[in-house]
Amino acid sequence: MRSLYLLAALSVGVLYACGGSSSDTSPPDADAGGDGSAPDGGADATADATPPPTPAPFGLDTRPANPTCVAAARPAQNTGVALTRMWPNITFSAPIYMTQAPGDADRWYIVERAGTVKVLPTAAQTNADVKTFVQITVNEGGEGGLLGMAFHPSWQTNHEVFLSYTRDGVTGDPAPPTNCGIPNAVFTSAIARFSSKDGGQTLDTATRDEILKIGQPYANHNGGNIQFSPTDGMLYVGFGDGGSGGDPCGDGQRLDVKFGKVLRIDVNAPPGQYKVPPDNPFVGTTGADGSIWSYGHRNPWRWSFDKSTGDLWLGEVGQGTWEEVDHVQKGGNYGWNTCEGLHKQGATALCATPGLIDPVIDYPRGDGTCVIGGYVYRGATPALASLVGTYLFGDNGSGNVWSLTYDASNKAVKNLITTVAGGQLVSFGQGNDGEVYTVRQDGQIHKVAAQGTPAPDAFPKLLSQTGCVDPKDATKPAPGVIPYDLISPLWSDGAKKERFLAIPDGTTITINADGDWDLPKGSIAMKTFAVDGKRVETRLFMRHADGGWAGYTYEWNDQGTDAALLPAGKVKPVGTGTQVWSYPSRTQCIQCHSQAAGSTIGLETQQLNRDAVYPSTNRISNELATLDHIGMFAKPLTGPPATLPALPDPAGTAAIDARARSYLHANCSHCHRLNGGGQGTMDLRYSQAFKDTVTCNAANTQGPTGTATKLLVPGSPTTSILSLRMHGTDAKRMPPVAVSILDPLGTKVIDDWITGVTACP
Repeated sequence: MRSLYLLAALSVGVLYACGGSSSDTSPPDADAGGDGSAPDGGADATADATPPPTPAPFGLDTRPANPTCVAAARPAQNTGVALTRMWPNITFSAPIYMTQAPGDADRWYIVERAGTVKVLPTAAQTNADVKTFVQITVNEGGEGGLLGMAFHPSWQTNHEVFLSYTRDGVTGDPAPPTNCGIPNAVFTSAIARFSSKDGGQTLDTATRDEILKIGQPYANHNGGNIQFSPTDGMLYVGFGDGGSGGDPCGDGQRLDVKFGKVLRIDVNAPPGQYKVPPDNPFVGTTGADGSIWSYGHRNPWRWSFDKSTGDLWLGEVGQGTWEEVDHVQKGGNYGWNTCEGLHKQGATALCATPGLIDPVIDYPRGDGTCVIGGYVYRGATPALASLVGTYLFGDNGSGNVWSLTYDASNKAVKNLITTVAGGQLVSFGQGNDGEVYTVRQDGQIHKVAAQGTPAPDAFPKLLSQTGCVDPKDATKPAPGVIPYDLISPLWSDGAKKERFLAIPDGTTITINADGDWDLPKGSIAMKTFAVDGKRVETRLFMRHADGGWAGYTYEWNDQGTDAALLPAGKVKPVGTGTQVWSYPSRTQCIQCHSQAAGSTIGLETQQLNRDAVYPSTNRISNELATLDHIGMFAKPLTGPPATLPALPDPAGTAAIDARARSYLHANCSHCHRLNGGGQGTMDLRYSQAFKDTVTCNAANTQGPTGTATKLLVPGSPTTSILSLRMHGTDAKRMPPVAVSILDPLGTKVIDDWITGVTACP
């Protein structure tokens, strides 16, 4: 999967231009609890007689009260569907699957990626009700870990359970298939039988019987889901295409390897073995692996059987352009790596290759970044009767949950029914009664339930209604917001930007060990963009009461008097020239604001350790010292700003490698870090040693760019993908969201740095 964490890498997913970070290097240019004067150096600033700012220890004397700029409730979705938290007092550790045992509707089994399966009653109240069903050692590298679980259909009599996981390789394990030319596996994927010796209360790890093993050439696209069919009793197994990017080994279309496939096997076999059902589609085909049921899959992360019909529905994680849902048939070829969704790989042109089966539906990155396959609803909740027989699925990146229906022309359409916090949805679950549940990476589990009386949508439709600006003059900030700026800003097509921070009264900011700031619930980061002196957009990045973050875009009117909330992304010409401005969708905002980076981009100690002008006092002071002085932090700073880390200014005079690494940290590392959602294995945080960025002479896991195959080639920007993608103008350019104009400073800094690299460390 794309990295989620699954996924986590599982890929799961990524945002470059939303929320609290930016592109120019001006000081804070609006009032902080101020006097209503015009922004100083902002979008509409005019020359005035303000004297030069006075150097001072602190820019503000007291923390301004903030009764108005507080995150609103999420926009209401009057769909008739809501999510009800299961076990509110219990949180699981990175769960990725949930299930019930055949014949037992009173207990739930929660699969945690680190290797543990927890069991608890439906009526559980506290952690004391949660027991460990089994715990095994797994390799969590890349997208590995404990990935799947399936009870034998005869569980009530034989007490057998099957687990799917990745582990360290041992002597005797299979190597990767020879067709890829990679001799050593990064780890081994295994499907193993376990038995219970205590009447089904726990699994005995001494009974482990690995019936299927594969040496993985790469650490991603491991698939790992397993389920028994309700109609034929066979075990179905999903594996990704072997990893890297673009399927470099061509495994998706090969019939002699298990990668990129759904397999169908008979587990009623001697220890260490499985049987190939004789009615499998490729039994007897020369050179084919008889266990294959369907092929042409990139990464079938989550899929399921319809309890009533036995139909197999699969969520197929895309490469970088399209996500898809497949209705899997015996012997079907679902196109990868020729096709991605209904389209040619990475293109908008339709695939239309003879012999390939189209997905039921696909959707672009604007709607989400990592499809999460779900279940056909077979529950009995009266208010959800309209969903019976309907496939429910979602997306990790956007957090959207959809139902799949068909229009009058029999074309599949997806209907938004509810939403979870972006970057959280990793799986669905289904009870023996057919009810459906969502599984979140943060440990929460919710039941798909009836909404009840729809709540009125009170989310502010105009910027002037948000409480973050003067309601009589939306160009001026509200008194409770605090301006801030960054040392190393995010490139945003050359726009001038104003940045503000607001947290609820009585709350504080926690500074994490890595320097990222953890803002309290209710917080808002606000950023306004101006092109050619005219405001075009204001983005609010809110932390809602459920702890999740979401981004909202407001488009300024032509008169520059107010801005209206956009329901989706938009593109339009702006400024005095031919510039086109891209307003990101809410999905795209979450795409880059990764949890691994603290969700808010730029709000970290090393970014705000700089002097700035505070217009309300006309002082120039260090931002960290000022925020510490007015009590914004949960704990005092560990020392004066001079003793704390600070990023070099990419436009400054520091050594070229430091300036380049600072630029990459600000513009790329929120995705390209451990569990950040970016594809590949790069870690571009400034804190990493150069060798630990995994860039120098490193092969690109997502395939070549032109003829270039390495991320960074010492001394050669023109053959380094890191540079080429910054210079690009196609869909593969970086950053990928809300940027269309080349950054002259950034590209020069990166190219000069690569030119000066003489050898890899």
